[in-house]
Amino acid sequence: MRLSEFQRAVTDEFGEVYGASVVRDVVLDRLQDRTAKEALDEGVDARTVWEALCAGMGVPKERWYGVGRLDPRGRG
Repeated sequence: MRLSEFQRAVTDEFGEVYGASVVRDVVLDRLQDRTAKEALDEGVDARTVWEALCAGMGVPKERWYGVGRLDPRGRG
C-alpha cells in the first residue's frame, strides 16, 4: 500500500476531517503506542499502519483490504 492509497482509504472510511484527526490523535497499541502519523513518519509500512488503524477503530475486516486504490477504469 502506498501512502496515497493509505490517505484515500482513511478518507473513504472515516471522512476527511475525522480521518485526519484519527491519524493524528488515536494512539494504537498495535503500533507500540504511537499514532498512525507517528508510525508513518518513523517509516512503518502504510499497510501495517492501515491494518492497525482498522483494528483499533473497529473497522470490519471486509473493509481492510484493497481500499485506497483507484479504479483502473478511471472511476475514482
